Amino acid sequence: MYLGYTQYNLLSAIAAHGHLLKDFCAMSETAWNLEIATERLILRLQQPSDYEVWYAGFASRLPSQYKYDEEKVDLSECDLQWFSNLCQHHQTLALQDRVYVFGVFLRENNRHLGNIDLSTIRRQENQWANLGYSIHNQYQKQGFGLEAVRAILIAGFEHLNYHRIEAAINLDNDRSISLAERVGMKAECMRPGFFYENEQWVDHLIYVALPTDFGLADKPPVEKIT
Repeated sequence: MYLGYTQYNLLSAIAAHGHLLKDFCAMSETAWNLEIATERLILRLQQPSDYEVWYAGFASRLPSQYKYDEEKVDLSECDLQWFSNLCQHHQTLALQDRVYVFGVFLRENNRHLGNIDLSTIRRQENQWANLGYSIHNQYQKQGFGLEAVRAILIAGFEHLNYHRIEAAINLDNDRSISLAERVGMKAECMRPGFFYENEQWVDHLIYVALPTDFGLADKPPVEKIT
């Protein structure tokens, strides 16, 4: 689990503030999309037609398996209209180049395995983003997180024109540290008091990926993704 939009906004909305999304207006057609295919996965923006598989993914979660594994969430307010509004909200964030939230789907049967996201920190001369992801715990320990993270990093460089993608990881989150290192991200530093969690400021390790780490060429900065 990396800290990002997926952990702090999407799931908190489901768990505690699902009613807030009822204020968003749903749209009938997709305005922005990027589909990323790997050997086993499809990463793409979620659509209202994904509601049943999305719901099943969250509803089938097991109790928390370790410290940074998220617990089951209350889906009582998450009906189809709520989910349609959530999809529209993600569309708006993507069109504004703020956050790109992808559903992670299994290619063979379209099961919803979790979410992964890239949040723009700064464009201009930095082209800098933050990575976040969450795989439902019933699908963990099967390499899906590793496969999804590698795919989103490459897509972030090739299609979203980021130059630097970083992940902020709790110092004792050994699983995410291992994943970051296996996928090819490099430990850069420890940022003291970097995130406010559980009513305290918490230190985080910063892992970083650049295009050249994946055999890709550097690109000049862009101001807007189309």
